Amino acid sequence: METPEELRVLLPQLKLDELLEELQARIDAARGTRDRVHSLLGAVLAVGRELNLEQALHSIVEAAATLVDAAYAALGVIGPDGKTLSAFHTVGVTTQQIAEIGSLPEGHGILGELIRHPEPLRLEKISQHPASYGFPDHHPPMNSFLGVPIRVHDQVFGNLYLTEKRGGAQFDEEDESVLSTLAVAAGVAIDNARLYEESRLRERWLRANVEITHRLMSGGDPAEALGLIAERAREISGSALAAVAMPLEGSGSLSVEIAVGVDAEAHRGLVLPLHDTLMGLAFSAAAPVGSDHVGHDERVSPEPPRFEGLGPAVAVPIGTGEGGVRGVVLLAREVGRPVYTPKETETLLGFAAQAAIAMELAERRQDAQRIAVLQDRDRIARDLHDLAIQRLFATGMTLQSAGRFIEHPVASERVLRAVDDLDETIKIIRSAIFGLRAREGGGGTGLRVRVVHVAGQGAAVLGFAPSVRMEGLLDTDVPPDIADHVVAVLSEALTNIARHAHADRADVALTTDGREVRLKVSDNGVGIPADGRRSGLRNMAERAEQLGGRLELATHDNAGTTLEWHAPLPVG
Repeated sequence: METPEELRVLLPQLKLDELLEELQARIDAARGTRDRVHSLLGAVLAVGRELNLEQALHSIVEAAATLVDAAYAALGVIGPDGKTLSAFHTVGVTTQQIAEIGSLPEGHGILGELIRHPEPLRLEKISQHPASYGFPDHHPPMNSFLGVPIRVHDQVFGNLYLTEKRGGAQFDEEDESVLSTLAVAAGVAIDNARLYEESRLRERWLRANVEITHRLMSGGDPAEALGLIAERAREISGSALAAVAMPLEGSGSLSVEIAVGVDAEAHRGLVLPLHDTLMGLAFSAAAPVGSDHVGHDERVSPEPPRFEGLGPAVAVPIGTGEGGVRGVVLLAREVGRPVYTPKETETLLGFAAQAAIAMELAERRQDAQRIAVLQDRDRIARDLHDLAIQRLFATGMTLQSAGRFIEHPVASERVLRAVDDLDETIKIIRSAIFGLRAREGGGGTGLRVRVVHVAGQGAAVLGFAPSVRMEGLLDTDVPPDIADHVVAVLSEALTNIARHAHADRADVALTTDGREVRLKVSDNGVGIPADGRRSGLRNMAERAEQLGGRLELATHDNAGTTLEWHAPLPVG
């Protein structure tokens, strides 16, 4: 047992140890706070350096998990509707776990609580909150929770979600303060990344416009320019499909001239009405028309099937109402991808308007060149008529009058023959003058428009509108006499379907590769009866045989009939 003197020495020693321990604790706390502030500053700098939006979001999630020592972290991006999550970036959950869990969260339960009430939320146990209703199968267990909103220009961009603080501890006020500070820095970083991304996107659209303008103004094929419009629009907008439709003059319809991407073949050559279709409505209204899910949109005909696996879509006019709409470009993304935002649609509209201006300038240039050629032809024709023909005529008259003074019969005969040759030469020159002065593209209605008119007339007797698809240079490569046969065969085929097939769908496909014209008409009716009249089919077969072609029929039990009519085209 200590003596009084020993106790007096021991008590100051104990108090000194306590003071030293408390001082050490305060020093450790200060050092920890200093280290945490350094870590926060480092995280802010690291996040701010990212200019790629996806990389910036991933860096934010990683920094958040490190700063508050959380096992799991996620950043949920709020979608355009302001109620659900459009993207979800995670840290801590493995790829295999994500695959086993299934679809990513949409913003319900605790995640939705922060969407509805964008304020910091700290919980000791997630399951105790009224908004919690459990986790899906294969989801890792989570208890402690800390969530804070991320704002960009006073608009909530998304939320940071942290769960399971390591060591079984709880998230405290300091964690909340650190995470809220990071969220402010994250908002600035996201805004910078967005601005950078938008500037890069504008640059790509401008380069695409320059490329299209150069292609058109350098005398390139307009079809190639349309293909370039579709391809660049698809690439820059991140779309799976792009299609360009142009009006069929005098038919009240659009023809899909170009299609690139998913199921492009199913779209190419389709003829669409100007009403009740996305592209037709965009053309008629000279304004964008969008769809959240093109596969379930009533404005898209179910036949032929062509939007499998596609969701958001937008149709934008090429040109404006004031300058005249020249066509329509349609873009579509895969199911699950974000819808086209108003800003994206506005940018696409500007791109299409610039493309329309380039097309108009190219047409004006071609018109100027054509006028110059025609003026040159007129000058040549005048010179031939006023100079060459008159001099030849005068020379012939001189020879004819001189022939009376030639007594030698052989010489007289040669002079008269020369006079006849001059007359023939004058006729040839006059014929050339007529050809030079004849108008180019001499009238008449093209095969494309005629086919659309026949299909429209067929709809009245069929009770439904047949789908029409056309490919190739039909108006250029198919001569008028063969075009007449094509139109007659199509009319007969649609009439036969209306009379005998009892069908509710018919598909027309007219194509040419420059060597042959092919007409394919199919329906889903009852087929051709064995004892039915075949005079119409015989007429179609005879038309094909006259041109050196053939008629082929294929019938399927309870699955309709397919008629294919082929005819070769003249060479040269």
